Amino acid sequence: MKLTLIGNGFMAQALARGLVNNFEVEIIGRDEKKLHDIKTKIPNIEVKVMSDAENITDKNIIFCVKPYALQSVAARLEGQANIIFSILAGTTIDSLKKQIKSKFYIRSMPNVAASVLGSTTTITGDKEAKNLAMELFNHIGKTVWVNTENQLDIATAVAGSGPAFLSLIAESLSDGAVKAGLERQISNELVQGLLSGYAKLLETSHPAIIKDSVMSPGGTTAAGMGKLEEGAVRDSMIKAIEAAYEKACEIGKK
Repeated sequence: MKLTLIGNGFMAQALARGLVNNFEVEIIGRDEKKLHDIKTKIPNIEVKVMSDAENITDKNIIFCVKPYALQSVAARLEGQANIIFSILAGTTIDSLKKQIKSKFYIRSMPNVAASVLGSTTTITGDKEAKNLAMELFNHIGKTVWVNTENQLDIATAVAGSGPAFLSLIAESLSDGAVKAGLERQISNELVQGLLSGYAKLLETSHPAIIKDSVMSPGGTTAAGMGKLEEGAVRDSMIKAIEAAYEKACEIGKK
């Protein structure tokens, strides 16, 4: 099956890297130099500069532009696509239908780990296209179907924005080790191993159980946890998810 990615940004490139081994992939974008650079990095894909009247008839489109660019890009698209897979945060299916013609519509929210086949992707939309959507996004990691667009907006805050939030945690852990006297290279290696191993623990254990198994009375972990609670890390994370969700809703109303 051929997939046409519209957009040449970071997420389009991440998806292309993850999908190119199982699908025929082309990227259509407006930046010729960037498209040339992408082709150099991912030789097995096709690239094309978007025309003023781009025919999308019967194509399977993964729409990867920024939400604010929807209207300007949609104005260049002609014909009726087979399926639109949109990764635009907060952009409703109704909004897509008003601007792009397609037989079926799927909203999805992959994350940057798609490039290493580790994305957790949430999807919703026309159930006639559900099986195909699940199959497609399972090639880049784990796929979760949600029942409403509101649930997808919440999931966007976790799975879509989550890599950025975890990056802040990872960077802070490494900085803490460096501050205590450990070399940066060793600190980064430890954090990488920590997050990789923790992901495997989460497959079988609840976070609270993992925490309690490490946190001995009066021990080092308990001392560190006390400082995290003083800094309101738990509250900040909850508020970060709420803020990201509210932003997705705000985008959807524009």
